[in-house]
Amino acid sequence: MNSRALYMAGAVLALGAAIAYAQMGPGTMRGGMMQGGMMSSPRHFYYMHNGLPPEYAGKVNVLTPTPQVLARGRKLYADNCAACHGANGNGDGPAGRELNPPPADLSLTMSMPIARDDFLYWSIAEGGVQFGSAMPAFKTTLKPDDIWSIISALRSGDLQTK
Repeated sequence: MNSRALYMAGAVLALGAAIAYAQMGPGTMRGGMMQGGMMSSPRHFYYMHNGLPPEYAGKVNVLTPTPQVLARGRKLYADNCAACHGANGNGDGPAGRELNPPPADLSLTMSMPIARDDFLYWSIAEGGVQFGSAMPAFKTTLKPDDIWSIISALRSGDLQTK
């Protein structure tokens, strides 16, 4: 391929990237980091570079995911999380539609290696204010077993109350 052909190929790729960026819509970019895509969220970025605060590092869910624990987790999720994160955890809840950054797609998060018990507990307990997110901290409003119940429900892949 000659230099002119290489130049043209590069220009086409750049144009395609510009069009894709323009079509992403509001709320998909924050601080240069695409939410839920190839680039990481501010929380993920922090975690990858700093690890977890010592009080959360290594935490492991102490609850066995019994039908009772899962039912409790689903109810707590419905009461505290679904308005923003959506009934199925897809980040599409009615209260989260105008938030920037948008609520996390928990169904995607749960499929990622980062979805360790300690990371999830830290995320729920501390919320997202320190990362420019509207997610409140739940460490003072939910008991530790409540948070673990929500995590159990998230892991089950079924957030619908029965």
